[in-house]
Order: sequence, then structure tokens, then C-alpha cells
Amino acid sequence: MASKASTRRNSVNPGDATSTSDETLPTNNEEINLKIGTSDRTKDFGFLPIPARLRYNPEKPAHFGLLLNVVFGFASTLTVANLYYCQPLLIQLSIAFGVSYDEVSKIPTLTQAGYATGLLLISPIGDLVPRRPLLLGLILSSASLCIGLSVTKSLKAFEAISFLLGAVTVTPQIMIPLAADLAPPNRRASAMSIVMSGLLFGILLARVLAGVIAEFSSWRNTYYMAFAAQYLMAIVLYLVLPDYPAKNAHLTYFGILRTMAKFAVTEPVLIQACLISLASSATFTNFWVTLTFLLGGTPYFYDTLQIGLFGLIGMLGVATAPLVGRLIDRMVPWFATLIATLILIVFQCVLVGAAGINIAAVIIACFGIDVGRQMQQVSLTTAVFAVDPAARSRMNAVLIVFIFLGQVMGTSVGSRVFLQFGWRPAAALSLAWNGWQLFVLLLRGPHCQRFTWLGWEGGAEMKKQKSTEKSEDVEKQTEERIESSDSSETAPTSQGELPEKSRTEVQ
Repeated sequence: MASKASTRRNSVNPGDATSTSDETLPTNNEEINLKIGTSDRTKDFGFLPIPARLRYNPEKPAHFGLLLNVVFGFASTLTVANLYYCQPLLIQLSIAFGVSYDEVSKIPTLTQAGYATGLLLISPIGDLVPRRPLLLGLILSSASLCIGLSVTKSLKAFEAISFLLGAVTVTPQIMIPLAADLAPPNRRASAMSIVMSGLLFGILLARVLAGVIAEFSSWRNTYYMAFAAQYLMAIVLYLVLPDYPAKNAHLTYFGILRTMAKFAVTEPVLIQACLISLASSATFTNFWVTLTFLLGGTPYFYDTLQIGLFGLIGMLGVATAPLVGRLIDRMVPWFATLIATLILIVFQCVLVGAAGINIAAVIIACFGIDVGRQMQQVSLTTAVFAVDPAARSRMNAVLIVFIFLGQVMGTSVGSRVFLQFGWRPAAALSLAWNGWQLFVLLLRGPHCQRFTWLGWEGGAEMKKQKSTEKSEDVEKQTEERIESSDSSETAPTSQGELPEKSRTEVQ
């Protein structure tokens, strides 16, 4: 018997249906204002004209094709790399500023602290304002801050700018919900997987680029390159990024933060995804951090360049994103998460058994863990985004905060276990974390209602059924109704009150 915390009438299947929460449901006045506001929006920032073909038109929605999807992926790559350029440059930075390694080691910490701040305070704004100007503003800000890092000769200034740079490097976390909104329901997971693969690619690429540039020229050129690449991407986005209306014009900024906190403790699908992602992110980070120790010591004794080449294997795993996304699009997300978790367990067992014995085990596991982690994250995000389309940025922010906490846990705990006990206990720790992911997933079945916390409901069908397709059609029709409401049919009987017809539709 499934236990339920609520019997609300708007309960839905979180794996393959959607609903709108009370906090995010606009009244008809707000629907009309949304329509008028978006039809009048012809400029970004009040002065920069939006190309006519990119202006929002509810009668002719923008086409989210492969080209635009790839642009989103590259934008994620170029922006998330800001968080990781400094890591291979710490020795050069200590020499340039004339300080010890301990002092420059604060730079990555401050950058990540800024990123956490941006996740909590900036990325939820994607549910409040039009995202085209928000994305352009963030990329221009991060590019400009890279100029400051290139020219400053003060360590304190470098640290302060690094914190600010981390805070505005939340572009991928706004693009992922936007890709989900723009993409057709039947290829939503594919669209998100390409954007997420761009994010993972940026993490791997940043370290390689920074190390190569610093090896053959000044470390400052790394940030000059980042500045130029992001300004170029800002121009590309200006020319191809379609405008899309704000989804919650009736909420305030503090209302957005309040509902985000509420979602974090009241949505079973989101909480399940967060607990799984926390452990999965810790496992992934533990592998990549301790890989350096493993390959640099007995029995391999690889040099820095050889160790760095393992990032290319990780990139091969990232390259499977389109295939992973298509698979998830055909399945109930819960089962895609189950398959991904089992993949992670299998390849983690390979590490536990032979990581310190045969390099082939490391190579195989490196590829498999990257594929499994990507599939798991996309499927979990797909399930979370299905809960409430109007709150995708906030729910994504909560999910990413747990992923960030998992990275911290994996780095600190994993490194300590490896250094004190060796490679096999460190790999076994990750295997235990994988077991936790499977346990949390099995606590709540694939077809449970929205507010069911524990149990199994609705059978065990793996593929998306007609009911799922109907739910997606309902979501699409709901969004279209909000975007193109006719004022003659939706005029309220009194201020803040829905007419009888609209109230019946909502119920």
C-alpha cells in the first residue's frame, strides 16, 4: 500500500505527466497581461532590438531544431569552463602574485562558492523573467569579468572577481529548463541531454585548454581566450536565441525563492532525485579526483600529460548524449534512471576489482561511468521537470544544489579515504554510494501519483504509453492557453477572481 502525504485533486503521475502548483497558477488577469507583455517585447534591455524572426509569436512558436540545440550545448561548454580554468593554473598564479600555494588554493574554493550563490539567487530568476535577455546579460557579464582576471595584478582582486565570475556562470542551469520548454515533448530528454553534454564537455575541456595555454604562453591568455569566446557566443545567441515569455509574471523574486524552498521539502519526485543525485555526484567526483592519485602512483606512474589524456575518454562518454536522450524519450524516466544506476554499479564493480591491477579496467570504467552518470542525470531531470512546467528553473536550481553538495562530498571524503586506505576502499566507497542510489530509487515506483512518498502504484510499464502522450498534450494545451488567451472569454468577473469556465478548466 502506497503511503500518501496528501490527497490533493491535482495529483499526477510525476514520471510522465504534469501539473501546475497553486503558487504558479496565474489568474486570468495575469494571463492577459502575459499575452500583452510578450507581444509588445521588441527590445532586449530596453534598447537592443530583437530580430523580427526571433520575437515571440504564440501563433507561430519558434522551431527548436538540432542547430539551436547544439548552440545551447556550446554555450554551456564555454560558460561552465569559467569554473575550472583556474585549477591547473594554481602554480603559475602563485608565482605571478608572489604568494604560497596555500593562498592561491582559495581561488577554486571562492569560484565554487560564487557558483553556489548564483545557483540559489540567480538561476531561479529563469522562472520570473524572459530568459533571452537574462542569458545574454549573464554571458556578457561573465565575459567582462574574464577581462578583469586577465589584467589584475592583485591577488585580492583576483579572488573577488573569481567569486563574482562563479556567481554569473549559471548560464547552463537556465538553458536546460529553457531547452525543455522549447523542445517538443517527444524529444525533451534529447534536447536536455545535448545541453548537459555541453556542460560536462566544458568541465573536461577547461582543464586541458588552461594547461596547454599556460604551458606555451602566459596564464593570462587563458582568460583572454575565455573573454573572446564568450563574447562571440553572446553575438551568436543574439542572432539565434528565440524570445520566450516569462512564465510567472504574478510572482515576485522573494516569492520565487520561497516556493523554491517549499518545493525542496514537499515534492517527492524532486526529493528522490536530489538524494540520488547527491550520491551520484559524489561517486562521479570521487572517481575523477582520485584517478590522478591512482594513475600517478604504483603500478602505473603516469605523468601529467598521460593522466590528462583520460579526459578524452570521458569526452567519448559525453558524445553519447544524443543516443542517451533518445532512449530516455521513449521510456518512463524512472526506468531510465534504474538502467543508468545499474550501469554505474556494474562499472564501479570493475573499479573495485581491478582498478589498481590493470589499466584496461580503468579505461572501461572511465567510459561507462560517464555514460551512466549522464543518463541518470538526464532521466532524473526529465522526471523533475514533468512535475510543474512553470517551476522548472526553481526545481532545477534545487537539484543542482544537491549535485554541487555531492561534488564537495566526493572530493573531500573520497580523497581522504584514498590517501589513508588506498584505491580499493575508495572505489568501494563509491560502490556503496551507488547502492544508496538504487535503494532510494526503489522506495518509490515509476507510476506513483505526485504526492505519494513511498510505495508502488500503476504497474510497471517501461515505455511511455498513450496516457503519457495525452498528459503531454494537456501540458502543451495549457501553455498555449496561457500564452494566447482571448480577453473576451477570460475576462474576470471581479479583480483576482476566475470566471466560472476558467475555474472549471483549472479544477
